[in-house]
Amino acid sequence: MADLSINFCGIKAPNPFWLASAPPTDKAYNVIRAFEAGWGGVVWKTLGEDPPAVNVSSRYSAIYGKNREVIGFNNIELITDRSLELNLQEITAVKKAWPDRAIVVSLMLPCEEAAWAAILPKVEATGADGIELNFGCPHGMPERGMGSAVGQVPEYVEQVTAWCKKHTRLPVIVKLTPNITDIRRPARAAKAGGADAVSLINTINSITSLDLDKMVAFPNVGGASTHGGYCGPAVKPVALNMVAEIARDPETRGLPISGIGGIGNWKDAAEFIALGAGCVQVCTAAMLHGFRIVQEMKDGLSRWMDSKGYETLDDFMGKAVANTTDWKYLDMNYKSIAHISQDDCIKCGRCYVACEDTSHQSIFQLVDEATGTRTYKVNEEECVGCNLCEITCPVQGCITMVAVPTGKPYMNWTQDPRNPRAEIKETA
Repeated sequence: MADLSINFCGIKAPNPFWLASAPPTDKAYNVIRAFEAGWGGVVWKTLGEDPPAVNVSSRYSAIYGKNREVIGFNNIELITDRSLELNLQEITAVKKAWPDRAIVVSLMLPCEEAAWAAILPKVEATGADGIELNFGCPHGMPERGMGSAVGQVPEYVEQVTAWCKKHTRLPVIVKLTPNITDIRRPARAAKAGGADAVSLINTINSITSLDLDKMVAFPNVGGASTHGGYCGPAVKPVALNMVAEIARDPETRGLPISGIGGIGNWKDAAEFIALGAGCVQVCTAAMLHGFRIVQEMKDGLSRWMDSKGYETLDDFMGKAVANTTDWKYLDMNYKSIAHISQDDCIKCGRCYVACEDTSHQSIFQLVDEATGTRTYKVNEEECVGCNLCEITCPVQGCITMVAVPTGKPYMNWTQDPRNPRAEIKETA
C-alpha cells in the first residue's frame, strides 16, 4: 500500500489532501468534521484584525454544465467575520485534539510591519503548524489595500514575507494571485523574502452570469453585484500552468508548492503533484459534495500509485516538469495523424463536420450507395495531427493519434531554417 504521508516545508500530515482557506475551514465545527472524514490538513479561513469583516447576502454564483453539474464557482465572501480571539481559541483546541493533522493559519493584514508583528506571536501560541499569507483574494479586501492588491506587486510580496519570517518561527507559505501577467514574478519575490513555500492559485476575477430580466449579475445583493473570485473545475488548467511555471523556473525551482485550483478527485491531485506540488488544497469540491470525498481521493491516489510502483509521493512528485517546456523547444519534426477505429465508430459524423468546416479537410465521408451507410476515414496525406477530431468524437478511444516516423532528427524552432529570425541555435 502506497504511503501518502507528507512533510511539506516542515509541516507533517498523514496525506496530501488539505482543505483550502475558505468557508469549509471557517470554524472548529467544520474542521473537526473534516478531520473525522480523513483530511490530512486544513488552512484555517483567513484571519485579520478586529473588528472582523462584514459579509453580504447572497455570496455565491455558478456556471453549470448540461446536467447542472457545477463547472465554475464564484464567490464574493470576505475573510472571517468571526472575532480574532474566538478563532485563535478554536485553533488551539483543535490542534491539541488532532496533533497529527496539519493546521495552517491564513492571514491578511495591512502592509504595516507592526500589524504583522502583533498577530504572529498569537498565532504561534495556538500550536498551529504554519501560516499562509493571503495575497490573492480578488474582491472586497483589495479595495482596502490587502489581498491581491499586495499579491500583484512583487515588492510588497517580498516585504511582507520578510516581516513574517522576522517575527515568527513558523513556516511561511505565500498564497499567490492568478490575477497577474507573469506568476513567476511574485513567486520569485516570495522566495527572496524568505518564504518556505508558495500556494496557488487563489481565485480569478470573474462575473459568472447575469439575470437578464433584472439586468444584474449574480450573486444579486439588493439589486447590485460585483466581481468575485472564480474557482472550481474550470480553473484547473490555469492553475496547472502556473504551478508548472514556478516549478520549472530556474529562480524558483525547488521551492515547495501547494497546488490549488479545481481539484475534485485523485487524478486532479496526481497531476498537480506530477507538476511539482508537495500537497494540494481543495475547496469547491468539498463545498459541493461534502467532506467525505476525501476518502475516494485517498483511495484512488493510493491505488494508482500501487499500480505504477510508486511507494511514496516523492517517487512521482515533479516527474512531469522536465517534459514541460517552451513552445520554441518542441520538436518540429515530430508527426502524428488521426486513426479512426471502425469497430468503435458510431457513424455520427461529428469528426467529419469539425474537420471539414473548421480544420484541415482531412476526413473522407464515404457513403455506400446501396445501403446509404456512412464511413469516415482519415486522409493521411492531409492530416496535420491537430487532434480536433479526437476531441469532438463522443466515443472515448475511437479516434487516436498515432505517431508517424519521419526519419528526421529532433529540431526545434530556434534551429528551423523556416524561422526568419533564428539567430541563436538552442536546445531544450
